[in-house]
Amino acid sequence: MKKTLLVAVFALIGAAAMAQSGSGFGIKAGLSYNKNGDLVNTVTDAVDDPEGKAGYHFGFWGKLDFPKIYLRPELVYSKTKSSYDINGDSQDYDVSKLDMPVLLGYKLIGPLHIFAGPAFQYTLNNDFDDIEIEDVKNDFTVGLNAGVGVNLGNIGLDVRYERGFSENEAQFIDTEVANVEGRIDSRPSQVIFALSLKL
Repeated sequence: MKKTLLVAVFALIGAAAMAQSGSGFGIKAGLSYNKNGDLVNTVTDAVDDPEGKAGYHFGFWGKLDFPKIYLRPELVYSKTKSSYDINGDSQDYDVSKLDMPVLLGYKLIGPLHIFAGPAFQYTLNNDFDDIEIEDVKNDFTVGLNAGVGVNLGNIGLDVRYERGFSENEAQFIDTEVANVEGRIDSRPSQVIFALSLKL
C-alpha cells in the first residue's frame, strides 16, 4: 500500500512538471525586496546605507525547452524602492525600469529547477521624494539573476536574487535644505518572488 501511494505521488509530481514543460510563453508577476547602493553626501562626506523596501514587477516570458536544460528570456516592468536617512528625514528613492533577463535553466528532479543568466536593464524613471535628482548616469545597465523554481501544472513559482553589475549612479541636490548634495548608487540588489502562468 505504501509503495502504491509513493508511486502515485511521484506520478502526480511528474505529470504536474510535464504540464509546464515544453516550449511556450506566458505571463508573470510578483513582489521584490530591494536595496540600492549607498548614498554619499558630498557636502558633509556622510555615507548612508539604505533601508530596503518592497517593490513589484509584471511581464512576459518565453521558453525554449530541451531535455535537461531550457532557455527563458523575459521582458518585465519593475518598480523598486529604497529609503535613505537625510538629515534625520527619511527619503524614498523610487526606480522604474524595464528588465530583460535571459535565463539558462537546469531541471534537477521532477518540477524543481535552477537558473541563472544576465539581466539587461533600462531605467525609465528615478525619483527621490522632494529632492531634485538627475537621471541616472547610464540608462542601460547589466546585472545577474540566479534562483530556483518549481512548476506545478501551468503555474510556476520561483525565487531569485538580482544584482546590478554595471556601475551606475544619480546625482542629487536640494536647494531648500543646506548640506544636501551628492550621489546615489542606483544598482539594484534584490530578492524577487514571482508567480508565472503558462498560456
